[in-house]
Amino acid sequence: MTSVRKPCVPMANNLPAWKLQDAKARFSALVREAREKGPQCVTLHGKDAVVVLAAEEFARLVGTADRPSLHELLSQSPFADLDFEPASVRSPVREVAL
Repeated sequence: MTSVRKPCVPMANNLPAWKLQDAKARFSALVREAREKGPQCVTLHGKDAVVVLAAEEFARLVGTADRPSLHELLSQSPFADLDFEPASVRSPVREVAL
C-alpha cells in the first residue's frame, strides 16, 4: 500500500506529511523513513502535530554532546575552591513528659 503524502505546509523544509492514522498503522515505515530520508511530519486533523526524526538528528539539534554536565560546570567555577561552613541553626529542644 503506497499512500501519497503531501508536504507539511507550514514547515519550511517541505517535510513529507503522514496522517496520524497512517502513521499509527505504518509506524515501522515512518521510523525507517525518518532514519533514512530525514524528518517526517505527522498531522492531526489536517494540521501539523509532531515531527519524527532520527535520534542522531535530535542529538545534533539539541547539542547534548557539546553541553557540559552540571558537575563539570560547577567544577570549573571560580568558586570551586571556596571553603565555607554552613551556618547551623540551633533550636531549643522542648521537654517532653513520658
